[in-house]
Amino acid sequence: MTNQKGNQLQLDLTPETARGVYSNFAIISHSRTEFVMDLASSLPGIDKAQVVSRVILAPEHAKRLLLALQDNVMRYEKDFGPISLETTSKNNAPVPPRTANPFGEA
Repeated sequence: MTNQKGNQLQLDLTPETARGVYSNFAIISHSRTEFVMDLASSLPGIDKAQVVSRVILAPEHAKRLLLALQDNVMRYEKDFGPISLETTSKNNAPVPPRTANPFGEA
């Protein structure tokens, strides 16, 4: 990674952070000064969803994240095909999700 001045940015990634956390939905809220993303996990047989990570961003960083996600989704779809959010096919047959979808919504 390089910053705006062309210098290389070094990242420190601990083994605990490198393991990552699983999230199958997010709740995003904002104020005038920040965006708050609660990443949560909801699994069958568990009554409550658990927030596994909270990320707080300045508005400018939230917009940069949006643009980075858009770019990565476009590159993903170029490599692997479109990501479908459809729940039924053209003949109204149910389409099984590729990922967990705790709320049954697209």
